[in-house]
Amino acid sequence: MPVSELDLLSINVVRTLSMDAVQKANSGHPGTPMALAPLAYALFTRHMKHDPSDPHWPDRDRFVLSCGHASMLLYSALHLSGYDLTLDDLKQFRQWGSRTPGHPEYTHTPGVETTTGPLGQGVGNAVGMAVAEAHLAATFNRGSQPIVDHHTFFICSDGDLMEGISHEVASFAGHFKLGKLIGFYDDNKITIDGSTDLTYTDDAGKRFESYGWQVLHLADVNDLDAIDRVVAEAKADTSRPTMIVTRTFIGFGSPAKQGTAAAHGEPLGADEIVATKQALGWPKPNAAFFIPDEALANWRTAKEKGAAASAAWQRNMDSYTMANPALAKELRRRLASELPAGWEKVVPTFTKDNGSVASRAASNVVLNALVPIIPELIGGSADLTPSNGTAVKTWRSFAPSDYGARYMHFGIREHGMGSIMTGMALHKGVVPFGGTFLIFSDYMRPAIRLASIMKQHVIYIYTHDSIGLGEDGPTHQPVEQLSALRAIPGLTVIRPADASETAEAWKVALRHSNGPVCLVLTRQKLGYIDRKEYGSAEGVAKGAYVLADSAGGEPHVVLMSSGSEVALIMAAREKLQASGVRARVVSMASHELFAEQSKEYRDSVLPVDVPRVSIEAAHSMSWYRWVGSNGVVIGIDRYGASAPFETIYSELGLTVEKVVEAARGVAVAQPA
Repeated sequence: MPVSELDLLSINVVRTLSMDAVQKANSGHPGTPMALAPLAYALFTRHMKHDPSDPHWPDRDRFVLSCGHASMLLYSALHLSGYDLTLDDLKQFRQWGSRTPGHPEYTHTPGVETTTGPLGQGVGNAVGMAVAEAHLAATFNRGSQPIVDHHTFFICSDGDLMEGISHEVASFAGHFKLGKLIGFYDDNKITIDGSTDLTYTDDAGKRFESYGWQVLHLADVNDLDAIDRVVAEAKADTSRPTMIVTRTFIGFGSPAKQGTAAAHGEPLGADEIVATKQALGWPKPNAAFFIPDEALANWRTAKEKGAAASAAWQRNMDSYTMANPALAKELRRRLASELPAGWEKVVPTFTKDNGSVASRAASNVVLNALVPIIPELIGGSADLTPSNGTAVKTWRSFAPSDYGARYMHFGIREHGMGSIMTGMALHKGVVPFGGTFLIFSDYMRPAIRLASIMKQHVIYIYTHDSIGLGEDGPTHQPVEQLSALRAIPGLTVIRPADASETAEAWKVALRHSNGPVCLVLTRQKLGYIDRKEYGSAEGVAKGAYVLADSAGGEPHVVLMSSGSEVALIMAAREKLQASGVRARVVSMASHELFAEQSKEYRDSVLPVDVPRVSIEAAHSMSWYRWVGSNGVVIGIDRYGASAPFETIYSELGLTVEKVVEAARGVAVAQPA
């Protein structure tokens, strides 16, 4: 059926706004928004359940633009449908301080559900959102009026599907039968270099069929009736996620650039924009940022529909609350990201009898104590459950037949796991955690970075944290990973020195809701530190604290470390004290938390004029900030080796003797 004049005008306004914004910025990607304008129009005005006046309405459908370079498609749709995004905001596209940055940024623009741009990440985030919806629906829905009942829509590009992460998360979604996940693959056959057949000849439809998805085909994205049919068919199949392969033409309407790489990532040019508007039959081809009143009124019906849908849900929520007051209270608590009252009381205290364990084992004890009282904790491992210590005795495995279960087998998909967890956190109502070996944090680094940018409450459990894992050798022994993670702004890395510090690290991770946290844990056993004799492990919350102070006066030297190497500096302190060198031991579990403390506190732990020695079984780079120019950093600036871990420590110079030698060389005073 032909598209009505009003529909065509409402579609073309997205195209013209996108062209004009990119041209004004002299930067951006006009081609994909021009191609996908009919899809955005259909989704935002006909098919998605959303309320522009309340972007955080809990039961809204989620929309993810995984191909974030096409951001003007999303910004145009948000403005036109009535979100708090003005035409002036669109005119400031890609400018300093504007609400329309080059790629969509979460919390920066109302209606943007996740930060996208690095291709493939949005697909993973969408999968995570669908996981959270399925879990919360299974947990809270009662009777014939479900209180959690929404879809997750995403749009992805050729580039998204070329990236390896898309394979991981699509396989995961198909296996777990996430039936409320609906994706559109923008098959425009163009990348920056030219035609996709330069490098990409996959049959994407068959690929997703093999993952267990329903695959539908939309021959022409300009056919609104066809969009209506495929969306209805996608929603009807609740047992499988759906991928809709959507044929589009990049730069649609441009006489000179439609279907070419020239329409992808640069302005069309002033003359070509006028020619394109004329070809589209636009009322004012020479006017920039022109929005016909009738088109805006048509788009704004989405706001009316959204308000009605949100009000209907609130009425349903009121009825649900009367029938299920405890459940309603619990759901509200979770959606508000508030932890249960008194949860800290269940965190175990470790003693001499049970505290001489690997920190991964201590973490497992803490986790098992926490899960009964913090029901929003949901997560698992990338196929390393027994090694990571992420198993929970009382938990069932998340499965298509049991979405209410809380243990997730992510499979050997570290990158996918990271992106899925971010999507779960973005959805709200859950606190996701996921485990793997520290060495494989490299596989998920792009997902960690985006979680950090968006300040999402994600907990990464990284075990086998050093050469201490021993015989597996250099391929599995992390060296540069700690410094690399510490370099990510907004990420908190905690490497506890014993079981007590591990318990405190979990407290920090759960309280720290404004960003992701890494718990970096050992494979090998750690010694027990008697907290009655030495500093309280509660100091972990401040990043670093005095674990053992110098005896007999102010310290001549400060010894610093994290994790398993704290035992080395404790032993070195005893030797130094015996020879007349007064040594203070500082356990620095988290560089980031320590940096957040006041200067007064930092100076009280690390006196300004006292030289420092640090040691860590990792690359030395991140320690120079704290040691300064008059100290010594002992670390590993080479790869490890395959051998028992005690041998590796000795051969690589991570010994008590090495610490003592370094300390005596820099101490401010020497014994007579």
